[in-house]
Amino acid sequence: MAVELYNDGTHKCIGFYDLVVGEGVQANQFLIVNGNHSALLDPGGDLIYNELFMHSYKYLFTKNLDYVIGSHQDPDVLSSLDKWLVGSDCQVLVPALWERFITHFATPGRIKDRVKGIPDRGMDITLGSTILKAIPAHFLHSEGNFHFYDPVSKILFSGDLGASLVPELEDEPVEDFAAHIPMMEGFHRRYMSGNKVCRYWVNMARKLDIEWLVPQHGRSFKGKVMIEQFFSWLENLECGVDIITQDSYRIP
Repeated sequence: MAVELYNDGTHKCIGFYDLVVGEGVQANQFLIVNGNHSALLDPGGDLIYNELFMHSYKYLFTKNLDYVIGSHQDPDVLSSLDKWLVGSDCQVLVPALWERFITHFATPGRIKDRVKGIPDRGMDITLGSTILKAIPAHFLHSEGNFHFYDPVSKILFSGDLGASLVPELEDEPVEDFAAHIPMMEGFHRRYMSGNKVCRYWVNMARKLDIEWLVPQHGRSFKGKVMIEQFFSWLENLECGVDIITQDSYRIP
């Protein structure tokens, strides 16, 4: 199911929330269209390629796909890459740290001259008449990791940050933040590396004009009040190395 997150007639942001079936990890995919230009964010794996291709066809003529963009290197993010390389003339943008690793998702030689590494400091990505911003999110799950901010829709696509494991309603924004915490707390405590980077990221993100924070898994956070609740929770979260003890390192 395609959900229009934003549409002003020229610029569109589309989310796909229910393409994963069976035992795969629920994941959201995103398409940004500006005029005749388009970018796919975290398009997922072979498990969903056919469904994503069919559902995106209303908005995307595949040959007009400018970019496939990966926030990091996980298979639920980019393992369908080879098929998008065959079906379009897209360029591939990934964190520079993972640039050589993602060649494992492509037929040998097919990705040559089509991949560009996003430097650690981030970068601007020209898409039609607008510019997407690749925002550093290092160690917020992946060592080399980026989020993507769309200044037209004011949506921040936040990858695994803000992700939740919910049984249903993935496409509906969170309405009760306190009730939602149990859906994301365990994931963040294990997959985020530590409170230090959480605080640094929040300090940076507060400088952006964000109306909607949309993660790769589960439900989103819409409106400045809800987003600030997420920021406040995250900057005080103990996670990763903060909660590791010697008991985690014992010979079995």
